[in-house]
This record gives sequence, structure tokens and C-alpha cells, in this order.
Amino acid sequence: MLSSIGIPGLILILIIALVIFGPSKLPEIGRAFGRTLTEFKSAAKDLTKDEDDEKKQKDKDTPDKAVVLAGKNGEESLNRVN
Repeated sequence: MLSSIGIPGLILILIIALVIFGPSKLPEIGRAFGRTLTEFKSAAKDLTKDEDDEKKQKDKDTPDKAVVLAGKNGEESLNRVN
């Protein structure tokens, strides 16, 4: 989205923002935008971290195929003996 704007477009947006908000409000708006962007990135990182943690926990809780197959073969052997 931003890649299609280009440098002239960004300059035009900054000039319009300067006219609308004035030179005294522009730094405040920039800081607020930066904080919001930082919080968004942090939340996105936490979300992916939580998903990775859940996946690791699920992988830890599920037994390996070899263990499951060995258990089934062991049950079949016990059934044959009885």
C-alpha cells in the first residue's frame, strides 16, 4: 500500500497534515503514531509467540507415532497371548 505512494505523495501528505494540524501539533501526532505502531507490533509479536507456545505444548502433549504404534503392537501381542 505505502510502496505505491512514493516520495512526492509522502511530501504532499506531510504538507496537508502541516496545514490542517499546524506546526505545534505535528510532533505530538508523530509521537502518538509511533507509539501506536510500536504497540501494534508488540501485540502482533505476542500473538505469534502465544500461537507458537500453544503449538509446542500440543506437540509435547501428543505422543510420537512410534510410541503409539509400539503400544498398539504390544496390545495385539497381549491379546494373542490371552
